[in-house]
Amino acid sequence: MRMSISTKTLKSNTTTSLYWKCQLIGWSIVSVYWAYTVYTRDNYGILYTLLNYALDISIGVFLTHMYRRFALKAKWSSLPIKKLLICLVPTIILLAVLYVLINNLKWYAYWTFIAGEDKNFFEAIIYWDPILLTGLRLMSIWILAYHLYHYYQKEVVTAKENAKLSLLIKQTQLDNLTAQLNPHFLFNSLNSIKSLVIENPNVARRAIDLLSDLLRSSLYEKDNDLITIKQELSLVNDYIELEKLRFEERLKLKTTINDALKSVKIPSLSIQLLVENAIKHGIDLKIGGGVIMLTIQKIENNIVIKVENPGIFKANKNSGLGLKNLRQRLDIQYKGKASFSLKEIDKERVLAEITIPITIENEPV
Repeated sequence: MRMSISTKTLKSNTTTSLYWKCQLIGWSIVSVYWAYTVYTRDNYGILYTLLNYALDISIGVFLTHMYRRFALKAKWSSLPIKKLLICLVPTIILLAVLYVLINNLKWYAYWTFIAGEDKNFFEAIIYWDPILLTGLRLMSIWILAYHLYHYYQKEVVTAKENAKLSLLIKQTQLDNLTAQLNPHFLFNSLNSIKSLVIENPNVARRAIDLLSDLLRSSLYEKDNDLITIKQELSLVNDYIELEKLRFEERLKLKTTINDALKSVKIPSLSIQLLVENAIKHGIDLKIGGGVIMLTIQKIENNIVIKVENPGIFKANKNSGLGLKNLRQRLDIQYKGKASFSLKEIDKERVLAEITIPITIENEPV
């Protein structure tokens, strides 16, 4: 809480400091023209030219600062553009008139009390050409610049907040998908063990040990959206061993991968899902079982993961929770740059394929 207050105070001080720097530098530059004019045309002399220069800066700073205080109190920066413009037009005119009156008073005071000339006060005060146009121009530029800066700052803050919100939404979606995935994986594994309990209790105990190891690994990685292919393959091999306790020689996995790709990061449980789907909708339905072909290769700047298995492609049986979950995770994680497809190679084989951008050690290649 103290850090938050300190940060806000620092930002406020920085903004205030920037404001005063802009005020002094801006009006100092603008006032150079009139200093040159009164020195060369009106023969003010160096001392009175410098005094006039300081007064011009003070007048500009005073009027615009008073406007700033009023605008902040009235919260004009939060108004819609149309309403703000309606408020600004009469305000600019008012400020320009005040600019004229104050400058005319300054002019009258110099020529009357310093130069010793007899000037008509009323005529001096109502003199407006060309000083009114100058006032309108200066006040318009200052006020528009002031509100454009605040509008830009508000847009930057809004963009940052939207970006943070987008990240939070993305993380929430991924967390929800992961929360769905773990029970889904557990349910399918327990179904496999259930059949072993009756057929072979000793093997069932080994299956429970393997499942325990799998769940432990899954829990350790639950906060990581991405894991290395090496870690994923370790989970897949444990899962295959678990399933082989039930399928025995009916189930085989052949993996082809370049060792250099094992450090590449992919969504957790993505390959495991494809292997699980291959067993459930392919191997399990074949009397003689079959071989699951897992191929991982680099194509340009993408990793292509292919899982090929014996089986018959049926769209309604190959679009369950796990695969829908995988599609959504890929879409969220890679913002549409990754893809997943499931298709029939021939009447006896099905191919699942994931294409994702390469990520090594959290750094995109």
